[in-house]
Amino acid sequence: MAGNLMDNACKWSRGTVHVSAQPNGANLCLSVEDDGPGLTPQERGQVGERGERLDESVPGSGLGLAIVRDIAKLYHGSLALDASPLGGLRARLTLPAMV
Repeated sequence: MAGNLMDNACKWSRGTVHVSAQPNGANLCLSVEDDGPGLTPQERGQVGERGERLDESVPGSGLGLAIVRDIAKLYHGSLALDASPLGGLRARLTLPAMV
């Protein structure tokens, strides 16, 4: 899941990608941000659907974010997409911490 998120950020960034992970209560939160063009709130809702590609100017199948979202749900986690302070997209993966 982390690899898919970082690959996506690298594809769209203009040169900067930030990755961080931190505990949040009983969860682990992984944040991957880029300085790319980002997505509108409407586009963020569409992009996690299987095969939904909003821009085909970079290689890929359009499955990466959908796969991450599906696997996160299997582990009782979630994937949230929002605007990054860097100017692009921020993907936040939240999963139950394993003890």
